Amino acid sequence: MSNVTPLSELRDQIDAIDQEILQLINQRAALAEEVAKTKIANGEETCFYRPDREALVLRRIQELNPGPLSDDTAARFFRELMSACLALEKPLHVAYLGPEGTFTQQAAFKHFGQAVKAEPVSTIEAIFESVESDHCQFGVVPIENSTEGMVTHTLDRFVTSPLQVCGEVALRINHNLLSNVENLSEITEVFSHRQSLAQCRKWLEENLPNVRCTEVSSNAEAARIASSQQGAAAIAGELSAEIYSVNLLECNIEDELNNTTRFVIVGNLTASSTGQDKTSLLISTKNNPGALYSILEPFAKHNIGLTKIESRPSRQGLWDYLFFIDIDGHKTNQNVVLALDELQPRVTMIKVLGSYPKAVL
Repeated sequence: MSNVTPLSELRDQIDAIDQEILQLINQRAALAEEVAKTKIANGEETCFYRPDREALVLRRIQELNPGPLSDDTAARFFRELMSACLALEKPLHVAYLGPEGTFTQQAAFKHFGQAVKAEPVSTIEAIFESVESDHCQFGVVPIENSTEGMVTHTLDRFVTSPLQVCGEVALRINHNLLSNVENLSEITEVFSHRQSLAQCRKWLEENLPNVRCTEVSSNAEAARIASSQQGAAAIAGELSAEIYSVNLLECNIEDELNNTTRFVIVGNLTASSTGQDKTSLLISTKNNPGALYSILEPFAKHNIGLTKIESRPSRQGLWDYLFFIDIDGHKTNQNVVLALDELQPRVTMIKVLGSYPKAVL
């Protein structure tokens, strides 16, 4: 006789567990509503989202996870659960680079969950303006790509914006060629965002060497054009193909297999320390010999790792530069406080763009 459990019995067990899970989920949701009442009673009414608290919860879930589900799968499940519970308290309005179907929208859902009110806008500038005007509580903007480097529009906007960086999310980018033609020889023009065109440069040169490439505001906009214009193709994600009813002609055409874009969350919120944080800084200094060493030396002295350093023209004088620097640690950590205190008299300006939890997913 076989020791295999009958299928009907296994399904009965699954049904019983599903019922218990549903009850527990709703118990958690009820507690979330109680949390909202407590916050309102304490005078907190503007925004109930706390990136530091959510990061701690997701990390705890990953630490407790016994399997067989992967840690990331378990964390994604709880991300959606927290998103739904937060929507019961007060829905979040999040601005992203539209239209619907962009990688920025995917990054917004990955970070906040599907229960947010995601609002598309046409430019990175408009994302900042939407949050600065309180139309949205948060915005999601691309800041760097593993293939093409920093997104300069985002860096330049941080110079004048009062917004804080309060979170980050990394998104693996798979580029696809979308078109309603039958084969590559019928394509007369390729549309996409300039970053995506750059990330697929080698593939385009090898496979469509004589086809014109045209920059548009987003990959989703490119997909919309490809859906209606004869001979047009777009470089975009699978979501855009579904939304705009365009065929996937070629998949994964990005030049680098591990092509990843990092996005940051901007808002008027200051995240508390979680023990696994980053701090983003904007620093300017005079163009003197040893100026860069003078900036970096306090971080080395206090054993602070740098995860990113990027220079941009200051636009205040010829060959004057601003430095965008990401460091390990929170601005309230003692070693970070000491390093920034030592740095202050060495530079002409230092602006803490934000301290925030490192990406969990």
